[in-house]
Order: sequence, then C-alpha cells, then structure tokens
Amino acid sequence: MLGAFHLKASRMHASSSRFAVAIAIAMAWATSSVSAQPANTAATANTAQTADANMACNAEKAELERRVELARSKGQMLQRKQLADQLAALAASCKPMSADQTRRIADMERLDKKISALKAELATAEEQLRKLKSDERR
Repeated sequence: MLGAFHLKASRMHASSSRFAVAIAIAMAWATSSVSAQPANTAATANTAQTADANMACNAEKAELERRVELARSKGQMLQRKQLADQLAALAASCKPMSADQTRRIADMERLDKKISALKAELATAEEQLRKLKSDERR
C-alpha cells in the first residue's frame, strides 16, 4: 500500500516537473522572440510578454490548486500543507494583470469565439452548396 502511494507521488512530481519545464521553455521562447522584434513594437512586446508570464503563473497556480484539492480529498494532509505553502509563495510572486491586459485577453477570447462561429457557419453554407450542386447534376 505504501509503495503505491510513493509511486503515485513520484508520478505527480514528475508531471509537475514536466509542467514547470514546459512553462520555462515557453517563457524562454517568448523572451527570445520578443528581443528579435523591431524597436517600434517594444511596448506591445512587453505587454505580450507580461501577459504570457501572468498566464503561465496563473496556469501554475491552477495546477497547484488542483493538486492541493486532490491531496485534501485523499486525506494527505502533509502533502496538502506543503502544496498550500508552495501555492502561497507562488501567489506572492505572481503579479496581477492590469485592466488593459485583462481587456486585451477578453477581446482575444471574444474574437476567437466569433471566428469559430463564422467557420461553423461557413462550413454549413459550403455543405448546402455541395448538396445543391449534387442535386443539380442529377
């Protein structure tokens, strides 16, 4: 029974390590792509970099919150306490997003939804056109 617990704990640690590595790679990529941009887009690049950092921080917070809840549901109080401490440290280091960044992200999500709806509408219209053309040929 104890061996199964250690196996699960090591898998959870490995997945969180992979998550942290993925975040670090994404942040390094964002930093390198920002430095290669022309000077006239520096303000936009800084906003994008800050938004990316905040999104990565929020994603990591969400992952820690999920793990805290999982540990609590399994009765693993020591692990829950350790994760809660990590979460508190992370929350202290994460900068809250500005109103402009929040609005920008909301605008992007709204446009993504609109694009998806338009693509679905286009697919429906194309299907109707194909049916009409196939009926015409008969």
